[in-house]
Amino acid sequence: MSIQINEEKKLHNKITIYGFKNCDTCRKTLRVLPSAKFVDIREETDLQKKVPEWLNLIGADTLINTRSTTWRNLTAEERTFAPSELLVRYPTLIKRPVIEANGRLCVGWTKAIETELSK
Repeated sequence: MSIQINEEKKLHNKITIYGFKNCDTCRKTLRVLPSAKFVDIREETDLQKKVPEWLNLIGADTLINTRSTTWRNLTAEERTFAPSELLVRYPTLIKRPVIEANGRLCVGWTKAIETELSK
């Protein structure tokens, strides 16, 4: 039993959660993965570096939160910006949490992601 817990801690230590401190979904994710490292997107993330990496791995359709208030408040011209420029300029458009786990990238917090990462 203790071996499984130690292995579980090792797995969670390899998980980095990118989000916002005041985001309910990010808080929920941290409750399930308490040993994961949390990084605030606005305050602690080099978005110039991370956003292109994330876009290459999962694409703009997955990473941009088009249901957000920020998206609804964008002008038609702003919506035509390149996805990387848009996400760096408006980090609240990033769908969250963004989870880097063992060489993989997950966006959002679904039951499937929870099951996969909490094993």
